[in-house]
Amino acid sequence: MNELMQMESSKAVTGRKRASWDEYFMRIAMQAATRSTCDRKHVGAVIVRDKTILSTGYNGSVRGMAHCDDVGHMMDNTHCIATVHAEANAIIQAAKNGTAVDGASIYVTASPCWNCFKLIANSGIKAIYYHEFYRDEKVIKVAREAGIELKQVELEGVAG
Repeated sequence: MNELMQMESSKAVTGRKRASWDEYFMRIAMQAATRSTCDRKHVGAVIVRDKTILSTGYNGSVRGMAHCDDVGHMMDNTHCIATVHAEANAIIQAAKNGTAVDGASIYVTASPCWNCFKLIANSGIKAIYYHEFYRDEKVIKVAREAGIELKQVELEGVAG
């Protein structure tokens, strides 16, 4: 049996379906979210261009500061404001490493808040893929007006 036939046979036996690119990158964003240091909401982000990861981020405290999980939350109008959001951290990490994100896509476990949406738009990112819709309806309208693709990614076995 040649190698190709062995692979096809193995696939049929295991029943494994190959992940789409959207599923693949969203699952990596979910893995990044496991590093989050604010237990109110664990969010992860992955910036991608040409099927290549440029940067990742998760929501966490300002570098060098104590984590919410350790010292509690800094609340303002029902929001914890101590953390830098995953999307912002991914953009910051790219900038810190000299990686341009213009024309890229971002995969985020939760749709961006208004402030993160503005950062994403002004960074030149052209598509936002999110798993769970989170709070801000105006992002949908403004994304459409700005020509930024906004798409929900469903994952088998994962609630969104």
